[in-house]
Amino acid sequence: MNRISQLRRGAKIAQLALATELGWSQGRLSNYEAGRREPGLAECRAIVRALGALGAPCTLDEVFPPEPEKALAAA
Repeated sequence: MNRISQLRRGAKIAQLALATELGWSQGRLSNYEAGRREPGLAECRAIVRALGALGAPCTLDEVFPPEPEKALAAA
């Protein structure tokens, strides 16, 4: 699960604006937001950077919260 859409909408950033900042198609971003595709680490970092550049400063964990069982296993 990710919070791309939630953070983007909270900052009043259009999906197309974020996709443009990333240099991606709107469809690609839409697939990530909807969970139809999972971004790799490089894409996750790019999304966080682009959100920040458009006025929504955030961290990787805010956009892509660790799953509870993964967080426990890492401890």
